Amino acid sequence: MTVLVVGSGGREHSLALAISHDPSVEAVHIAPGNPGTAAIGTNHPVDILDPDAVAALAVQIGANLVVVGPEAPLVAGVANAVRQAGIACFGPSAQASQLEGSKAFAKQIMAEAGVPTAGHRVCHDQAELVQAFDEFGAPYVVKHDGLAAGKGVLVTNDREAALAHGAGSDQVVVEEFLDGPEVSLFVITDGTRALPLQPAQDFKRVGDGDEGPNTGGMGAYTPLPWLAPGTVDQVMTEVVTPTLAKMRELGTPFAGLLYVGLAITKTGPKVIEFNARFGDPETEAVLPLLETPLGQVLYAAASGSLADIGPLEFSDQAAVCVVLAADGYPAAPRKGGRIALPADTDDVHVIQAGTALDSQGRLIANGGRVLVVVATGKDIAGAREACYTHIGTIDFPDGFCRSDIAAKAV
Repeated sequence: MTVLVVGSGGREHSLALAISHDPSVEAVHIAPGNPGTAAIGTNHPVDILDPDAVAALAVQIGANLVVVGPEAPLVAGVANAVRQAGIACFGPSAQASQLEGSKAFAKQIMAEAGVPTAGHRVCHDQAELVQAFDEFGAPYVVKHDGLAAGKGVLVTNDREAALAHGAGSDQVVVEEFLDGPEVSLFVITDGTRALPLQPAQDFKRVGDGDEGPNTGGMGAYTPLPWLAPGTVDQVMTEVVTPTLAKMRELGTPFAGLLYVGLAITKTGPKVIEFNARFGDPETEAVLPLLETPLGQVLYAAASGSLADIGPLEFSDQAAVCVVLAADGYPAAPRKGGRIALPADTDDVHVIQAGTALDSQGRLIANGGRVLVVVATGKDIAGAREACYTHIGTIDFPDGFCRSDIAAKAV
């Protein structure tokens, strides 16, 4: 099987790496990829927001499966174009991707499907914002309706800051605050059948102690020893099954990766958000523990035959990943900083998320989140220690990371 992975970040590097370990996969191509993915397969320069260009590339290389990583090309209709070219594609259609592309649409689906989630109001002007803030009170949760690369959400006690954030979009969703630890659950689905991956927890705030602005994610770990047994089954029953049924009912079945962001409240798990693709950086923590060949699972989901795949198998190890970001992230990350990486070890590897090569072929920072250091171990403590020890050997003067990823779990 020949697989094309669409995207250039850490998620795509992780996906390409895991897919390359599948014995049924003969070749991996990445478009456009990064210096890290070049060591796994063949990179191809392409505009991933151009559905026809991606489909043409898939045909050219003889791809049997296309895996779309980021949300923007999904919303742009890349999966539609690839399927129209007669190639299996793992990723929802443009219509189904509105579960991530529009917060208001997602809340409507949840309401109609009876999914447990936060109360909300859709607001279009300051008067409606003020009314919603008065109704729900602080902390104020304000979400831009469209795609915002994980940074369109503000949770704050500062009412003026919340109003200012809401004024930055024509349509925003204001929600009641859900108190409780957060959990990320990835679900692979062909639109009817669904298989959950192992849950993980990520860290959105830029600074230690969950201080500072929201980011796309600064680290993650799995498994979650504190999560009550049966929680995943409960979420599959109360959230995933009714959501997929509602999408089928609307004539826009959701086939691909449904990311369920959860708050574990005193009254049970409630949905914070849906995404239409693998989440970053949880992907980097979860995939190294997956023992079921990933390429075969994604192909089954893309071809409507997920019923042929049994429950996903995971190792009994733990994984911790920590993001190294460029100074100034998330507001104004400094690009161009040089990077020197040590060799990977048996239990630690480095995923490249925002990197490039300079004119002399040297590795440099080319984004906000630049590297993701991933470690496995017999438990979270061991994986965490291995991860931070490896970080200490990376030469990246313009980079920084949080020092407390998974510390509470330990």
